[in-house]
Amino acid sequence: MAKTPPLQTPLRIGGAVKSESRTQFGALCFRRSKTQKAGVELLLVSSRDTGRWIIPKGWPMDRETPAAAAAMEAWEEAGVRGRVYNTCIGHYSYHKWIDEELSLPVIVAVFPIEVLRIDDDFPEAGQRKRKWLSPKKAARRVAEPELGHLLTAFDPARLRT
Repeated sequence: MAKTPPLQTPLRIGGAVKSESRTQFGALCFRRSKTQKAGVELLLVSSRDTGRWIIPKGWPMDRETPAAAAAMEAWEEAGVRGRVYNTCIGHYSYHKWIDEELSLPVIVAVFPIEVLRIDDDFPEAGQRKRKWLSPKKAARRVAEPELGHLLTAFDPARLRT
């Protein structure tokens, strides 16, 4: 019988409600490339509010594994579907601004998705831009140093099925 990954509840660190750390699940969308030196291209999307470059990510979902939640975000934010890997390849943190004076620390667990299909009609089409980049170029575009490190260190040959 196949072992099902456990469902995850939000990770909370700290005491005060307004400074609690939250958990999100991110999708490192990739495709294999014969033209790129690294042999792989990574997909970044623009954020809806500031337009900065990010990976698709979102909050935990009831009755979904972290990898499945990341895959749902990849579809909603980038229009991609593909092979989802259940192994978290790393974490990064950032501050999510709730309003002009309040931000929450967020820890993002990242799950790789090999893109097999990309559609132009998806829930957040028209609200975001998409861009395929080499890992080094993608790392230079993101604001979070930890995410940049994950992007440059990513090697699909190390993924297990």
